[in-house]
Amino acid sequence: MGPDALLPLAVAVPLLGAVLLAVCGRWLPRLGCDVLATVCAAAEVVVVAALWAGAGDGLSIAWLGGWRPRPPGGHGVGIVLAADRVGGGIALLAAVLVLAVVVYSWRYYAEQGGDHAGNFPALLLLFDAGMCGFALTGDLFDAFVFFELMGVVAYALTGYRIEDPRPLQGALTFGLVNSLGAYTSLMGIGLLYARTGELGFAAIGRELARHGGPDALVVCGFVLVVTGLLVKAAMIPFHLWLPDAHAVAPTPVCMLLSGVMVELGVYGVARVYWAVFAGPGGVPPHALRYTLTAFGVLTALVGAVMCWQQRHLKRLLAFSTVSHVGLFLVGVATLTPLGTAGTAVYVAGHAGAKAALFGLTGVLLDRYGSVDEHGLHGRARQLVLPGVLFLLAGLVLAGLPPFGTGLGKALAEDAAAHWLGWLPAVYLVASAVTGGAVLRAALRVFHGAGAPPASHPWEPETSGEGEEPEIRGPRRVLPVMMVAVPALLLLGSLAVGTVPAVGACLARSATVFTDHAGYAAATLGPARAPAPAEPPPAAGWTPEGVLLGLLSTGAAAALAAAAVWGPGASGALARRARAAAGAVTRTAVVPLRRLHSGLPGDSVAWLAVGVAVLLVAFGAQAGGG
Repeated sequence: MGPDALLPLAVAVPLLGAVLLAVCGRWLPRLGCDVLATVCAAAEVVVVAALWAGAGDGLSIAWLGGWRPRPPGGHGVGIVLAADRVGGGIALLAAVLVLAVVVYSWRYYAEQGGDHAGNFPALLLLFDAGMCGFALTGDLFDAFVFFELMGVVAYALTGYRIEDPRPLQGALTFGLVNSLGAYTSLMGIGLLYARTGELGFAAIGRELARHGGPDALVVCGFVLVVTGLLVKAAMIPFHLWLPDAHAVAPTPVCMLLSGVMVELGVYGVARVYWAVFAGPGGVPPHALRYTLTAFGVLTALVGAVMCWQQRHLKRLLAFSTVSHVGLFLVGVATLTPLGTAGTAVYVAGHAGAKAALFGLTGVLLDRYGSVDEHGLHGRARQLVLPGVLFLLAGLVLAGLPPFGTGLGKALAEDAAAHWLGWLPAVYLVASAVTGGAVLRAALRVFHGAGAPPASHPWEPETSGEGEEPEIRGPRRVLPVMMVAVPALLLLGSLAVGTVPAVGACLARSATVFTDHAGYAAATLGPARAPAPAEPPPAAGWTPEGVLLGLLSTGAAAALAAAAVWGPGASGALARRARAAAGAVTRTAVVPLRRLHSGLPGDSVAWLAVGVAVLLVAFGAQAGGG
């Protein structure tokens, strides 16, 4: 079976698995539902892996029902699925993480049986179908449908524990903000359809080229479409829903939200631009480059600052995701194959590290009913292996060579340096601060390092005490899979950085991904497009990349050590340093924290502000281009 024939199966397999679980879960015991879910998730991994391997360095195309445009260049009414190794790779990432989460969740909600035994794994498979469908579609409206399928399931998974009002409130905010983002995308799709009469990526791009240069309608349509994607990606100022949702969502769900869902928003922006708006009549490259770089830098730095301020471990990890999303956006904004390849490698490495960190945080929640860094000080000393893995994951998040985060960061830094020479400093600061925050928590919680931290007197904090354990019977032996799955995820991140074929394949595919004309020829023409003339970028380790990775890792370790042991230092210099840090926190950080109120109305207001700023930025630069 060729890769073209596997494209529909990549969406159908998890959908059928979800149906089987929803139906058979009424009669199967909990163990039977877990086994069935694992088999379905593993089958999806096999299908998508075969699709990724068979795609080669070109595009695999499938017109559902055979509704290909005839003759070439004519209008089409069919739905097209298209996969290169970037889109297929993120679909494979989603499938692998869903399998990992299904295995991790074998002992979750074990008290639920009867009619409800299959609900949770069925929702996970439905989530998988939405993510894979979005990654593989070549149709703008169907991208919206798959993205919203993914979103609706994510809302349900976030508020799955309906007996607790906090998850329901987090899911409500999540659903409200993301639904408004979806409405903006739908309005943008309507504007583009009114202009072009097409919904396929390549067909819209072709019709825009026929209409000449970009005008206000095209710019407005682009901004509205990508707004929904950027809301899911949690770009500032659309990010306020993410820490609140992560704080209350079940741990397995957090592994998927931070591991792959927000990254799909970044992927969607890149795919929509290159497939639709990169040609004549689309958005000028300088408009996207400057605007996305500015928002990416702001997202990376604000996310890092907010990450450092957290004591609630889930919120800490959520803000680190926001910060890394900013780095991914900067990599996409370079508009080069090297930046695209580096970001793809970075996303894959980050997914393993971040999912592992959330899984290990679930161990703390299971053992102690708390995810509070201060309250857990020294209490997890007996959890030796989880403590080692948590510490290692913090180093990986900081960019430790030879893990995938380090390689992706090095490649993206190289591309960013060719665009703006100071951008590698942003990568260094964001990765060091977010990694340092994780290392600080690991030292305090698993090793009892330093004195018990004191709360800030000038600002109330969101603690992680008094959480409801997600697994009943916390006195039982810790399930093996709750530690084995994070360990395997970190091993996967290591493989991304050390197996040369991974980076080389993504580098070659990045030239295909950024080839607007080639994508159009493959999806609208009678045959596959020829390989791009541009040679693929080098995607291996360089001395500069290793040095920058070690530098960011060392900076993260230094920040963590200063936070843990520094406050106890004596002397006039230490007192002055603490006073200066307190003054900066009160004057700059506290107001920033107060903007993160958690109120749905504030999130909606910031969404409106973000849309207005994007319209002004893109409109001004497109008009000036």
